[in-house]
Amino acid sequence: MADLKDLSAFVTVARAGGFRDAARLMGVSASSLSEAVRRLEARLGVRLLNRTTRSIAPTEAGARLIERLTPALGEVEAALDVVNAFRDRPAGTLKLNVPATVARLVLPSIVAPFLKAYPDIRLEVMVEDVFVDVLAAGCDAGVRYDERLEQDMIAVPIGPRVQRFVAAASPGYLDQRGRPQHPRDLLAHACLRGRFESGATPPWEFEREGEVVRIDPQGPLVVQPGAAMDLVIGAAVAGLGIVYLFEEWLRPHLDSGALEPVLTRWQQSFSGPFLYYPGRRHLPVPLRAFVDFIKA
Repeated sequence: MADLKDLSAFVTVARAGGFRDAARLMGVSASSLSEAVRRLEARLGVRLLNRTTRSIAPTEAGARLIERLTPALGEVEAALDVVNAFRDRPAGTLKLNVPATVARLVLPSIVAPFLKAYPDIRLEVMVEDVFVDVLAAGCDAGVRYDERLEQDMIAVPIGPRVQRFVAAASPGYLDQRGRPQHPRDLLAHACLRGRFESGATPPWEFEREGEVVRIDPQGPLVVQPGAAMDLVIGAAVAGLGIVYLFEEWLRPHLDSGALEPVLTRWQQSFSGPFLYYPGRRHLPVPLRAFVDFIKA
């Protein structure tokens, strides 16, 4: 049998897309990972990774091996994690996959007290706005909104239970261009948009007394959600147009008066995010500690 360390090294390198990034994740040297992959390929007699000067990608054989190895390595980690139950304090690594909004608005109030309560746990957070298979991505759990959850997952509420989007602009912009009274009025305004990595630009959705209105306005700025949303907010504060974003993200600028909300009677509320994870019989100890912490 191939050494488990070599198998784990191969999977990590393939997921990271390179030896350097994988080395940072595993806390080892890139050369040791390169040697581990070469050793594994020599044992199996087949190339597992296509290497170029710019990128690394699995071959067809490598992709098939990753597909079979991922759940197997997960079971090995779970088996070793059983020993954790005999420790005085939970230890190990917890890997979460979350969207940028959750990283920005939900986790800050949770991470610090959790890590203080469990100092032997190491938390790794992967930020992605696309829905992913958490196990295939090498994560223990993810955070998403309910409409994005897979039915075979266990979901636990995390963060605020009710959230809403708010449309807002600078008072100067609204004085010059007028204040919209109906969502369709936004079609005549400069609107600052977000576009997902997939290329999809989500519509702006409003609701009032059971009437739902979805619009696709245009404007001078489009960014990918995440850290770039600060660029959109800055553009709105500077008077370039109307922004439509989580209320919590805009709250400091609404409170200061730099931004003024519009269409307040059309604001649509929705349920907050959920922590989700596979329904395993035995949860990894760090994940069990995190689930118990957020429930409490």
